[in-house]
Amino acid sequence: MEQFLSFFEAMPPWQKLGWIVVCMSLNFVIESVRPMFQGGFRSWKHTRTNLAFLATTMVINVVFGLLTVGVFAWGAEAQLGLLHWMDWPIAVELVLAIVVFDFIAQFGVHWCLHNVPILWNLHMVHHSDTHVDVTTGTRHHPIDFVVREVFAVFAVALTGAPVAFYVFYRILTVFFTYMTHANVELPKGFERVLGFLFVTPRMHKFHHHFEAPWTDRNYGNMLSIWDRLFGTYVDGDVTQVKYGLDVADDSRGDDLAYQMSLPFRTKERKK
Repeated sequence: MEQFLSFFEAMPPWQKLGWIVVCMSLNFVIESVRPMFQGGFRSWKHTRTNLAFLATTMVINVVFGLLTVGVFAWGAEAQLGLLHWMDWPIAVELVLAIVVFDFIAQFGVHWCLHNVPILWNLHMVHHSDTHVDVTTGTRHHPIDFVVREVFAVFAVALTGAPVAFYVFYRILTVFFTYMTHANVELPKGFERVLGFLFVTPRMHKFHHHFEAPWTDRNYGNMLSIWDRLFGTYVDGDVTQVKYGLDVADDSRGDDLAYQMSLPFRTKERKK
């Protein structure tokens, strides 16, 4: 276990970038073999727009990575955080940290992005994608992503988790982010069993429906238990899902300039 964590603690940036490429490429291939929906998911304009958002999130991630290092050092020196007050096996502490991270930095922030009006204005960009596929996982307005990173830093401070725990958690979230957004249809039996604990592609498609109440359901990124516990889980006929937003111009879903300005367009702010 110590060697396992040492690997993630010393993980260089090129390996983290490589993991993003691997996850995205793998889902690209699976989308071609087992697509959930047909048509319109491979236009270059759509992919280019979403990759442009990926570029901005990577820059922000680097900045917050430096900030998080300071939080790690401060927490370790002051012995602050939940894990500093426990003496449990490392594996148990790792699982606990991942659960807390997922609740605060994924489910919690996602709920806020939908239910706090000023944050919803930012998050609309993610939901305005009319052809949800693996690249949609990278589609976040820069300020939206800053909000997400603030929640992540808070989770780090609260848990007092070591660097290795956090890096491993981020590796997991990259996998689940691309997998759940991918235009992929998993075998029904496998997806049903997987969905008892984890978020699946089918489950997340309801969240990308163009109107409420489905838009405000299935907030989870990795663990599906939060939606089940808090009554925000929904299931239904996935063929009824229509992507996009009823308060945005669907014809400009791949217009990068329009998407960057979407949070500040008054007429598109209502939910």
